[in-house]
Amino acid sequence: MSDVLDLRVDPDSAVAPYEQVRAGIARRINDGTLAVGTKLPTVRALAVEVGIAPNTIARAYRELEEAGLIETRGRAGSFVGSGGDRSRERARTAAADYAALTRRLGLTHDEALAIVTAALTD
Repeated sequence: MSDVLDLRVDPDSAVAPYEQVRAGIARRINDGTLAVGTKLPTVRALAVEVGIAPNTIARAYRELEEAGLIETRGRAGSFVGSGGDRSRERARTAAADYAALTRRLGLTHDEALAIVTAALTD
């Protein structure tokens, strides 16, 4: 468990460890638990705290950075970026685009929701 992030990785989970880390950090950023500008543990420190390989943490950090949720400032480390403020807006836009597409394709409301539910559980 990370003292700073309160992360746990379940080695028996079907969800890959990097995804468990990525999702846990993203959730804390999006719910405001981790404020913009918060310094994150180094890759190595978090790997030791959580008990997984540094490359696994590095992959999670890379994906968070690509999503705009964190930013890496060279030797200064990784910090919560302001992208978390835009994440929900991007998701709303994508949802509106998806809704428009499903209407054009003639899918029912239930069919469209089933597709989203399946995608979220994969």
